[in-house]
Amino acid sequence: MTLARSLPDSATEWWIYLGAFSLYVLTRLVLAWRQARKDGADHPVRAAFSEEEPEESNTSVAIGAFRSYRQLAGFVGGTVAIVLVATLTDGPLRLMLMCTLAPVIVMALAYLDFRLARTARQRSAGSFGGGRRGA
Repeated sequence: MTLARSLPDSATEWWIYLGAFSLYVLTRLVLAWRQARKDGADHPVRAAFSEEEPEESNTSVAIGAFRSYRQLAGFVGGTVAIVLVATLTDGPLRLMLMCTLAPVIVMALAYLDFRLARTARQRSAGSFGGGRRGA
Protein backbone atom coordinates (compact mmCIF):
# COMPACT_ATOMS: atom_id res chain seq x y z
CA MET A 1 0.00 0.00 0.00
CA THR A 2 2.97 2.32 -0.19
CA LEU A 3 2.00 3.29 -3.74
CA ALA A 4 -1.55 4.23 -2.75
CA ARG A 5 -2.32 7.85 -3.50
CA SER A 6 -3.78 10.11 -0.85
CA LEU A 7 -4.62 13.78 -0.81
CA PRO A 8 -2.25 16.10 -2.71
CA ASP A 9 1.02 16.79 -0.93
CA SER A 10 1.80 20.23 -2.32
CA ALA A 11 -0.13 23.44 -2.62
CA THR A 12 0.48 23.44 -6.37
CA GLU A 13 -1.54 20.24 -6.80
CA TRP A 14 -4.40 21.73 -4.78
CA TRP A 15 -4.36 24.83 -7.02
CA ILE A 16 -4.46 22.63 -10.12
CA TYR A 17 -7.49 20.70 -8.84
CA LEU A 18 -9.20 23.89 -7.73
CA GLY A 19 -8.49 25.50 -11.10
CA ALA A 20 -9.95 22.54 -13.04
CA PHE A 21 -13.08 22.58 -10.88
CA SER A 22 -13.42 26.37 -11.22
CA LEU A 23 -13.00 26.17 -14.99
CA TYR A 24 -15.74 23.53 -15.17
CA VAL A 25 -18.16 25.61 -13.06
CA LEU A 26 -17.37 28.81 -14.97
CA THR A 27 -17.92 27.07 -18.31
CA ARG A 28 -21.28 25.70 -17.16
CA LEU A 29 -22.36 29.16 -15.94
CA VAL A 30 -21.36 30.83 -19.21
CA LEU A 31 -23.21 28.20 -21.22
CA ALA A 32 -26.32 28.57 -19.03
CA TRP A 33 -26.11 32.37 -19.35
CA ARG A 34 -25.87 32.17 -23.15
CA GLN A 35 -28.83 29.78 -23.25
CA ALA A 36 -30.88 32.09 -21.03
CA ARG A 37 -30.08 35.05 -23.29
CA LYS A 38 -31.04 32.99 -26.33
CA ASP A 39 -34.32 31.99 -24.68
CA GLY A 40 -35.07 35.66 -23.94
CA ALA A 41 -34.88 35.58 -20.13
CA ASP A 42 -35.36 38.92 -18.39
CA HIS A 43 -32.33 38.35 -16.15
CA PRO A 44 -29.96 35.88 -17.86
CA VAL A 45 -27.38 35.96 -15.04
CA ARG A 46 -30.01 35.15 -12.45
CA ALA A 47 -31.37 32.41 -14.69
CA ALA A 48 -27.87 30.95 -15.11
CA PHE A 49 -27.33 30.76 -11.36
CA SER A 50 -30.77 29.28 -10.71
CA GLU A 51 -30.41 26.58 -13.35
CA GLU A 52 -31.54 23.28 -11.89
CA GLU A 53 -30.46 19.82 -12.90
CA PRO A 54 -33.39 17.81 -14.24
CA GLU A 55 -34.79 14.95 -12.21
CA GLU A 56 -33.38 11.58 -13.10
CA SER A 57 -35.84 9.46 -15.01
CA ASN A 58 -35.89 5.70 -15.20
CA THR A 59 -35.99 5.80 -19.00
CA SER A 60 -32.43 7.09 -19.41
CA VAL A 61 -29.50 4.74 -19.60
CA ALA A 62 -27.07 5.42 -16.77
CA ILE A 63 -23.60 3.93 -16.57
CA GLY A 64 -22.36 4.29 -13.03
CA ALA A 65 -22.27 8.01 -12.30
CA PHE A 66 -22.50 8.92 -15.99
CA ARG A 67 -25.80 9.77 -17.70
CA SER A 68 -24.84 8.50 -21.13
CA TYR A 69 -22.24 6.62 -23.10
CA ARG A 70 -21.03 9.96 -24.53
CA GLN A 71 -20.27 11.24 -21.06
CA LEU A 72 -18.37 8.08 -20.20
CA ALA A 73 -16.46 8.14 -23.50
CA GLY A 74 -15.61 11.83 -23.04
CA PHE A 75 -14.31 11.24 -19.53
CA VAL A 76 -12.27 8.17 -20.50
CA GLY A 77 -10.94 9.80 -23.69
CA GLY A 78 -9.95 12.97 -21.84
CA THR A 79 -8.21 10.96 -19.14
CA VAL A 80 -6.32 8.87 -21.69
CA ALA A 81 -5.22 12.01 -23.58
CA ILE A 82 -3.93 13.69 -20.42
CA VAL A 83 -2.14 10.54 -19.23
CA LEU A 84 -0.51 10.09 -22.65
CA VAL A 85 0.70 13.69 -22.67
CA ALA A 86 1.99 13.38 -19.11
CA THR A 87 3.87 10.14 -19.78
CA LEU A 88 5.16 10.67 -23.33
CA THR A 89 6.37 14.26 -23.08
CA ASP A 90 8.80 16.11 -20.86
CA GLY A 91 9.94 19.62 -20.05
CA PRO A 92 8.47 22.68 -21.77
CA LEU A 93 6.48 20.59 -24.26
CA ARG A 94 4.65 18.83 -21.42
CA LEU A 95 3.92 22.13 -19.70
CA MET A 96 2.60 23.70 -22.90
CA LEU A 97 0.41 20.70 -23.76
CA MET A 98 -0.96 20.35 -20.24
CA CYS A 99 -1.76 24.08 -20.05
CA THR A 100 -3.67 23.93 -23.34
CA LEU A 101 -5.04 20.39 -23.55
CA ALA A 102 -6.35 19.95 -20.00
CA PRO A 103 -8.48 23.14 -19.99
CA VAL A 104 -9.92 22.27 -23.41
CA ILE A 105 -10.87 18.80 -22.18
CA VAL A 106 -12.47 20.21 -19.00
CA MET A 107 -14.48 22.75 -21.03
CA ALA A 108 -15.55 20.06 -23.50
CA LEU A 109 -16.82 17.87 -20.65
CA ALA A 110 -18.69 20.85 -19.16
CA TYR A 111 -20.28 21.49 -22.56
CA LEU A 112 -21.29 17.85 -22.87
CA ASP A 113 -22.84 17.90 -19.39
CA PHE A 114 -24.66 21.13 -20.22
CA ARG A 115 -26.09 19.69 -23.44
CA LEU A 116 -27.28 16.53 -21.67
CA ALA A 117 -28.95 18.56 -18.92
CA ARG A 118 -30.54 20.93 -21.47
CA THR A 119 -31.90 18.01 -23.49
CA ALA A 120 -33.32 16.38 -20.37
CA ARG A 121 -34.95 19.67 -19.30
CA GLN A 122 -36.50 20.14 -22.74
CA ARG A 123 -37.74 16.55 -22.75
CA SER A 124 -39.29 16.87 -19.27
CA ALA A 125 -40.86 20.26 -20.12
CA GLY A 126 -42.34 18.81 -23.31
CA SER A 127 -43.68 15.71 -21.61
CA PHE A 128 -45.59 17.68 -18.99
CA GLY A 129 -47.08 20.05 -21.52
CA GLY A 130 -45.37 23.01 -19.91
CA GLY A 131 -43.21 25.46 -21.69
CA ARG A 132 -40.86 27.95 -20.19
CA ARG A 133 -41.36 28.62 -16.51
CA GLY A 134 -42.04 32.19 -15.46
CA ALA A 135 -39.22 34.15 -13.84
